[in-house]
Amino acid sequence: MTGDDAINKTAEFVKAKFESEATGHDWWHMYRVWQLSINIAKHESGVDRLTLELAALLHDIADWKFHDGDMEAGPKAAREWLEKLDVDNSTIEHIENIIRNVSFKGAGVPSSMTTIEGKIIHDADKLDAIGAIGIARTFAYGGSHKRPLYDPSIKPKNHADFKAYKNDAGPTVNHFYEKLLLLKDRMYTATAKKMAASRHEYMERYLKEFYAEWDGEK
Repeated sequence: MTGDDAINKTAEFVKAKFESEATGHDWWHMYRVWQLSINIAKHESGVDRLTLELAALLHDIADWKFHDGDMEAGPKAAREWLEKLDVDNSTIEHIENIIRNVSFKGAGVPSSMTTIEGKIIHDADKLDAIGAIGIARTFAYGGSHKRPLYDPSIKPKNHADFKAYKNDAGPTVNHFYEKLLLLKDRMYTATAKKMAASRHEYMERYLKEFYAEWDGEK
């Protein structure tokens, strides 16, 4: 099987599995991360295309948020699929590592990607968490988990570790301060940093409008 065949089959597999998902972690999120990764990679050198595209498509194949916090659910599911495609073990191990480390784990937990493919996918995933689409996805996720939009009496938290972040269930607006507004400064690539600056500014304008409307000022 060629690399293109493996990528196309993986795209079909992921689309079929997630096209009806409604928490913001759907096929179109994975598609956007895939395309963003390809575009960012055009400005980087030494990128392995097969690893990049397969990992981008599979990065949320079994997200810990939907598997009782199990960080190994994603790597395991990816391996099971890639072995069916006869992808070589070193590539699978690389993809497993990317999936294992791509998630945001709290304000106090630094990102830990080491390869260019992992850094690109990290950036693409985080770009899709901010800006206009990021706002839409945030409220979709919050609604699916029955979280209130906003509660002025519940303040955002600076999660020191993954356990605290994973167990938090605060209002959706708090998530902007606990994650989304932190992502601009966590990008690895120059391309993503530029894109993130614009999306970050949009979120700041959105929050200003949100509070004005919440307080009945406009």
